[in-house]
Amino acid sequence: MNPITEDDIANFLVNTPDFFERHAEVLAAVKLTSPHGRRAVSLQERQAEMLRDKIRVLELRMMDMLRHGNENEVLLARQHTWVKTLLATTQARDLPSAIAEGIAHDFLVPQVAIKVWGVAKSFQKQAFASGVSETAKAFAAGLSQPFVGMSAGIEAVTWLSEPQAAQSVALIPLRANAASAGDAPAGDVIGLLVLASPDAQRYHEGMGTAFIERLGELASAALSHLR
Repeated sequence: MNPITEDDIANFLVNTPDFFERHAEVLAAVKLTSPHGRRAVSLQERQAEMLRDKIRVLELRMMDMLRHGNENEVLLARQHTWVKTLLATTQARDLPSAIAEGIAHDFLVPQVAIKVWGVAKSFQKQAFASGVSETAKAFAAGLSQPFVGMSAGIEAVTWLSEPQAAQSVALIPLRANAASAGDAPAGDVIGLLVLASPDAQRYHEGMGTAFIERLGELASAALSHLR
């Protein structure tokens, strides 16, 4: 006859839920080791400790969700303010500076630069439409999503007022709006938005870029007036 194993006992108890109803004295006598102080506790006390631990984990998750919710509300409020500024900008030539200055002010970005190409003839002599090499345009055209990371060797960083202070950057491609009347097909890159920080960790590889992608989409829509 094979000896009874721990698995046999466990299976018996799982499949015989009324065992402890018929042998309540056994249940009361069960002692377990507490993770708090390694002392022996009753089964009921151990279950209560496990429940309290689960409640603490849930509370921490709830606090984390609330924190992220509050952060999202702040970002949405700042985005709302920025978009209102763009909508209130009546002169098309002022839109690039409104985009850049608004991001710097509303989102607390230390340095912001913007360049746009393929604009209408009346805007081609504006500062935002000049000083962009074909290499920089090709780099921007190759971005399927924002580039985030270190700034070394990137031409677009030289567009900043203090490029030497940029330790991390986000480069956001700006695309022709579907409603644009210009020559560039909808979706083609027609500009680049540069966000820079002296903090090397503010824009880092692997970070989420969904929010700054939306900023790029909104900026692109506003810039359709330049085409």
